[in-house]
Order: sequence, then structure tokens, then C-alpha cells
Amino acid sequence: MKPLVFAFVAAAAFAQAAIAAPGLVEPDLRMPANPEGKSGAPRVALTLDACSGATDMRILGTLIENRIPATIFVTARWLKRNGLVVEVMKAHPDLFEIEDHGAMHVPPIDVKISVYGIAAAGSEAAVAAEVDGGAVAIKSHGLPAPKWFRGATAKYTHSSMSQIRAMGYRIAGYSVNGDGGSLLGAGMAEKRIRAAKDGDVIIAHINQPTHSAGAGVARGILGLKAKGYSFVRLNDIPDEMAVGATN
Repeated sequence: MKPLVFAFVAAAAFAQAAIAAPGLVEPDLRMPANPEGKSGAPRVALTLDACSGATDMRILGTLIENRIPATIFVTARWLKRNGLVVEVMKAHPDLFEIEDHGAMHVPPIDVKISVYGIAAAGSEAAVAAEVDGGAVAIKSHGLPAPKWFRGATAKYTHSSMSQIRAMGYRIAGYSVNGDGGSLLGAGMAEKRIRAAKDGDVIIAHINQPTHSAGAGVARGILGLKAKGYSFVRLNDIPDEMAVGATN
């Protein structure tokens, strides 16, 4: 086997082993059924991760132009590079809820492991630093203290989830992966989002303006709006949300 091919296969195997490690979980999150029942419009919660890098204005512009609310999970790294966009979001407090995605986009896992090639925090202290660092950065931009946390890769151990909850946060899982980490094509991203059902929590990314997935995310959002869906932010819905954990 050629060295380059061997290295690729080995890396893929290591990443897969890390994902399948015992105790590693990915929380599921869904809203309760529409309280108005079948007579009410179906609703979804749109959550968008801003991990690092820039801002996909195709998505942000769609949200502002169509008055569609969303919960944006930001890292301290992203905030540092996107101050002007933050001011735009602050100008629309009725649309955007800014929540904690961590300081450096480090998986908040309290054991030494790698997920998707990203080294996890590796200890309770490092998990706390990741969570607190994101919150401090958010508040330093004049934004309200975050109430929700979603870690890099959206994977945790049961113990790190308990730790984060003890720090006062609700953990934001999801039920629809809209863009496959922003790696899907535009057509597939649009299809996934348009297929969302009443009560789903959608995850996608708003920090990859050069990826084709963003165009599909924007079209998918408009597709749901055209079907009569309403959009809510995580803080707009009650506490009795169904939260599970899947490997």
C-alpha cells in the first residue's frame, strides 16, 4: 500500500474508532408537538453553528430579508473575526439568539480522544475552559449571557454533559442534520432541510461562505417557509423538550 493511501486509511480508521468509543454520545433534541395541534402551523427551530472563519451572507441575508428567527452558536474564534456581523445580529434581537459554541471549537469531552480529527478537551478543567471561554467572549460583545451550549462535533461523554449542565447550560442537540457539517452539496442540504417535520431542531453552518451547502441551506429554509412552517428560537420554547442521546 502506498504511504499516502495508508496514512489516509489509518486516519479514517482512527477517526471512526474515536466516534464509536464507549460512552461517547450525541444528544438528540426535539420540540414538543405544536400546542395548537393540527390546526396550528408546523414549527421548527433553526440552529446555525459559527465555528470559525467567516460568515455565509447567503444564509444571514435570507434570514433577515424574510424575518426568520434562528439560534446562532458562536465560538470565541468566530467572534474575533466577525465583529461587524455581530453588530448586524445585535440590530435584530427579535431574530437572532446568540449561544455558546465554545472558546476554540474543542470537543467538550473529558477524556483524551480525537473526533473527526479534532483533539478533545481531555479533562474536566479543559471542558470548563472551553465552555466558559465561549461565554466570556459572547458577553464581551455586549450580548446576553448564553443559556445553551453546543460543543464542537456535538459529541460528549455522559460525564461531560452532566458537568456542562451543572454549569447552568442546556445542551443543544438536534434532530435534523441539515448540511452534514457544511460538506453536503447544495441540493442535498436543501432536501434535508425541506424534509424537516413539526418539532424538529435543525443544525447547519453559517461560517462556510465558499461551500455549496450554504446555498442549499438558504433554499431549504425558504422551502419550509413556503410550506407554512414557523420558526422559533431555542429560548422561545418551553423547558419540557425531549432530549435523548444516541451513539
